[in-house]
Formats: sequence, C-alpha cells, structure tokens
Amino acid sequence: MKDHEVRIREELLALLSRKDYRPLNKDEIARKLGVTGKTRVALRKNLRDLERAGEIARIRKERYVLPAEADLVTGKLSLHPSGYGFLTSEKPGEQDIFIAAENVGTAMHGDRVVARISPEPPSGRIKGRREGRIIRILERAHDTIVGTLQRSRNFYYVVPDDPRFVHDIYVRSDVTGDGSASGRVGAIGDKVVVRLDDWQSRHVNPEGEIIEVLGPASAPGIDVLSIVRKYHLPTEFPSEVLEQAKSIPENVDARQISGREDLRDQFIVTIDPDDARDFDDAINVEKLPNGGWQLGVHIADVAAYVEPGSALDREALRRGNSVYLPDRVIPMLPERLSNGVCSLKPEVDRLTHSIFIQFDKRGAARGARFARSVIRSAHRLTYKQAYSILMSPPRDQLGERLHLAWQLAALLRRKRFEQGSLDLDFPEVKVWVDANGKPVRLERVENDESHQLIEEFMLAANEAVARELKKRAIPTIYRVHENPDPEKLAEYREFALNFGYKIGDLTHRAELQRLLAEIRGKPEEQALKVGLLKSLKRARYDPRALGHYGLAKANYLHFTSPIRRYADLVVHRVLGSDGSLGRPGRSSRSYQVAEVTSMAEHLSITERNAADAEMDATQMKKLEFFQEQLAGRKPQIFSATVVDIRNYGLMVELPGALMTGLIHISSLSDDFYVFEPARHQLVGRRSRKRFKVGDDLSVFVARVDVFKRQVDFAIAPAAEKSKANRRAKGAAKNL
Repeated sequence: MKDHEVRIREELLALLSRKDYRPLNKDEIARKLGVTGKTRVALRKNLRDLERAGEIARIRKERYVLPAEADLVTGKLSLHPSGYGFLTSEKPGEQDIFIAAENVGTAMHGDRVVARISPEPPSGRIKGRREGRIIRILERAHDTIVGTLQRSRNFYYVVPDDPRFVHDIYVRSDVTGDGSASGRVGAIGDKVVVRLDDWQSRHVNPEGEIIEVLGPASAPGIDVLSIVRKYHLPTEFPSEVLEQAKSIPENVDARQISGREDLRDQFIVTIDPDDARDFDDAINVEKLPNGGWQLGVHIADVAAYVEPGSALDREALRRGNSVYLPDRVIPMLPERLSNGVCSLKPEVDRLTHSIFIQFDKRGAARGARFARSVIRSAHRLTYKQAYSILMSPPRDQLGERLHLAWQLAALLRRKRFEQGSLDLDFPEVKVWVDANGKPVRLERVENDESHQLIEEFMLAANEAVARELKKRAIPTIYRVHENPDPEKLAEYREFALNFGYKIGDLTHRAELQRLLAEIRGKPEEQALKVGLLKSLKRARYDPRALGHYGLAKANYLHFTSPIRRYADLVVHRVLGSDGSLGRPGRSSRSYQVAEVTSMAEHLSITERNAADAEMDATQMKKLEFFQEQLAGRKPQIFSATVVDIRNYGLMVELPGALMTGLIHISSLSDDFYVFEPARHQLVGRRSRKRFKVGDDLSVFVARVDVFKRQVDFAIAPAAEKSKANRRAKGAAKNL
C-alpha cells in the first residue's frame, strides 16, 4: 500500500472513531477529510477494502460507520434447511448470532454478510442467544446453483438440489414444448447448473441462466456429478500439472536413496480400508530391553516430489485435500503420485519421513527421533485382515508383530482416555455401488481394534511432531479444536436430560466423559453423540497451537496424510527446514506467519467443503438405496431401534445403515395410539400396547422424500418378520 493510501486509511478510521462522528457517505467523508482530485480514488479504494475486511460497514443511504458502534457484526452465514441460520463472527471468541428465516433476506449459505444485532430478541427463540438481521451481503459464497429443470405453463424454472435454498430459480430457456432442447439448455428433468443474476428481494424469485447441462437426473453418474458441481469440486488437472507429474519417475532410484536412513530390512506394514488406493502411512513396533516400546511411523515423502511453488504445488494447495465420494475419488495430487510413486505399496522401495517414538512400559513418550528414510513395506493389510489376525492367536511373524503392536496401541488408548480424551468415535456406513453408480449394499464399518491400532499410532506421531515444531518455534499449521461455549453445552445438557440421564455440569470434562460412557451401546447413543458434536466447536487449522479439546492434547497437528491433505505437506516441509531430518533438499522450506495464516484459513474451508460433499453424496446414495426398496415387489425388512417418541410417531434408527426415519402414528393401524409425554411413550388405547425408546422393531420402507432427505418406515407384519428371521439365519450359516 502506498504512503498516501496508508495516510488516508488512518485518517478515515480516526474520523469514524470520533465520539461526535455521525454517519456520512463517501462524498461527505471526502469533504470532511479535505480529500480532492486523485486522492479521492485512494479514499474510495480504502472504503471498499475496509468494508470487505469487515472493519467498517455501510448502512442506509450509503453511509459508513464502525460496526461495533452500530451493533453490526461481519461473518459467515450457515443456513439450516428449515430457513433459519447462524452467523459466525469473524472476531475470535464472539458467540454465534441466530438469524431467523424472516431476517435472512437474500443471503445464501456460506455468504459473507453483515448483520445488525436485535436490541430485544422476540420471545420463544433460542434462550440466551443474540439475534440479528442480515443488512448487507459482502461476498457471495458462490454464484451458481445446481438443480433440476422444470416448467410451468408460462416459464421454465430450476428446483435447487440444496434444501437450504428455498426459492425456485426462473431461467431464460430455449427448451421446446415437448421437453427437448436446443444447444446446451437442457430438457425437462435434466440436472443443470444455473448462474444467478443479481438478486435483491426475497419476495421475488431469483432469475438466472443455465450455463451447464449435466444430463438426465436418472442417468448413471449424474447424481454424483451434481454433487461435484454443487460443491465446486475440480474434476480435471491443468495440463501443466499433468505434464509435471508425468516427468516424475515411477520408481525410486539410487540417487534418491542416497543420504537416507535405510529401513528396507525392517518388518514394516500398512493397514488401510479394503478399497484404499493410496497408502501414505506404515508402522512397525519393537519391544525394548527395558520393557518399553519403540514405535516407528513412516509417512510417504510427498515433499520429495512436490516442489514448493511448482504447478503441482499450486494445484494441491488450491484443492487443499482429496475428496472421497461413493463412486469416485477427486485426489489432491495426480494419480501418478497419489496411487503411484508416493503410495507405500508392498515389496517396492518408497521414500518416507519416519518418526521413532520411545515409550516406557507405562506408555509415556520418552523421546522422539525424525529421519528421512526409505522403506519396503512387507505387507499391505486391510482392516478386515488385520482384525482377523488380532482376534486369533499369532501363527507367524506377521501375527506376532501385529499382536505386539496392539499391546502398545491398547496401552496408549487407555492412557489417552485417562487423560481426558473424549470417546467420539462413530461407526461409519460404506455405500457400495456398481459400475453405473447404483447403490447395491450398505456396509456398517465399526471402529474395531484394527482401526484403533492405526488411530493411536497416527495420533502419537502427530502429537510428537507438534511438540517438536512448537519447541523450535517454527511457523506451521496446527490442528486445533477450541474449548466449547458453556452456553452450547448447557443447551446440549437440556437435550440429553430428555433421555432420562442424570447429568451434572458438562463444562467439567469428567462429567462429559461419564455421560459418554453411560450412553455407550444404548439406542440413543448415536443421537446423543451427534448432538454433542453440534455443541462443540469445529476442528480447524490455525498457525497457533491452541490445543485440541476432543483429544485433550495441548499440541496437535496433521503429519500422517500428505498424499491427501496439503496441511500435512506443509508440516513435512518445515520439519526438515533446519536440516534436522538430514539433508533438507529443495523441497524443505520455511514459511512466514502471514503465509501460514492464509493457508490455514483456506485449508479449513476446503476441508469443510469436502466433508460436506462426502456427507451429502453418501446420504444421497442411501436414499437411492431405500428408493429401490420401494420399487421392488418384495421389500427388504430392516432391523430398527426406537430412539425417540413424538406425538406424531416413532423416530427409529437402522443400525446397519445409520439412517434415522419416522414411523408415522397413522401407520400404526392395529390400535389408536396416544402420546404420554411424562413416560415418553405411545400407548394403544384398546390394547395398552406400548412403544418406548429402546424397542427393537422390524420395518420396511414406506416413503422416501429425496428433496427433504427423509425416509418414512412402517412396521413389518408378523409374517414378514418371521420370513426375515429365517433369511437372516440362512445367511448366517453361509458366512
């Protein structure tokens, strides 16, 4: 910034800070400051930049004020499908602001906005929560919407896929009367991408132009492609990136190995999911003479291939991370690296960063050593294979090594929870799809001993690297999870009390741990854990080591997945920037604090976007799976558990699918059921039959609402239940 621009900026902020200042427009401000001629250009630029940064705000009649003086807050808007939202302030430590649906205006999910705080929030809203009204949109998160093309008698419109966008979008279209299309405009029922025009009034539907036709909504792959476009995920690598990747040799040569610690004779293994394509972490454990252990964690040396500032590096930073969808992976790095020379495949030489951590016999870390290395993995195990070995007596060297590793992992896990770590592990559901992307099977993936073994070793490595870099005071990207707001925990406590638990002050970690232990294995465990996660702050990246609340660790970062996370690649580079990993090489470098801060903010955004896309795509495929049940002549019978009772029906969860749905009270046709709120039960008026939380039921799919992302179930007749039981017994015999 030029000297005269800095001077005007200082004078402008000083003017707006004066106690006798009254809101002025830009012309009045120019006269007040005595700005004329070319200097007015600098003033207008400062006004734009300061408003964009949230340091000043524009109010009615284009007048400028300091946000705090006018009860204004700048931040990012998160909308709920019901229409209301929350504004997260850009000032750290400030409480989120509730935005009622009628106060959202034309703001959309993810927009950067300015809100005015309401002096007296209406009664009946969220207790103790500040409320506000959106008065200005500073930046649109995106200017495109994905949806389905439809027509009425007089116009064409697009129904958005995102339920948080409640308005249909009128589109200019050359669609013909029979639904066919000219050019790229699309046909009725096609998935399309619409670029929005300027939208000023919530009382008028937005308008836009179709810029891409994805294809018929029912065509194979179009549903996931719509998710890709909705979240603006990249699908192709630039040509210069592919050319650079192509120039990288597929095999490791002697020149690259020179100067590295040679671990090729060590018994090192990888353990990953069945369908994993890239393997970036490997482990080995040795028992020490003093009764302790040495843990070796060996991570793919991606930094050896991705030079800072190169085309590969710029594209990896732009993407931020890989995205894993049911029918495809959108990698951070081209396949030649991610599935090739950087992947720790068995029986081939691979370049790695290794960390060796010494633990005493009580599981306390006593030291760590770092090295650039070369390994040759002895085995590539899936989690299922590793679990099978751990559940059986060791029969060979692999079994003995894996059982030894589990002894250490189990000790570290027990010690971690003793130190306050929260048990927030969730089972996951893997959606298996066929070649056309059609969901054919839902598989529940448990967090069993094989997963826990790898989890504990990766946590230990991440913590050790974080301690080392903090000790050296080297700028890097930390993984932080800040302490929750007491008000959010109080709201969660009220929610949990509805399930009959005796709960103390949840700001005390021990009380939260006690609750998590008490709900383990209960029907409502999933609902209560999800509720708790919503009450906690979201983990993010930051240049400061602010600690990790969920893991109860003071220092933590991401080091173990540089193939799929750019933050880990940054950590790899700075860990070797002072030569502590041997010869640094061109791929090592130091970062400035401002540079790290900018990257941390960007990577937090790309990570959230990827997580939302993955969740959205998985949910969509689950709904498609249940839709197939409606189309079949013999509906599948599912096991379900009642997790909540409402006056309008039973909320049930399918443990095998981790899907929650409703059995509407109108479908309980064997009696007239009455809701008893005191006992939280539905009771049949004639039969006195009772439904309560924890009841196990057999259900089938009754209705699927794809737009609202809801599934309704009905209780299976007794005859169908017995058939389902016989089929289940037969299937068990064939296992």
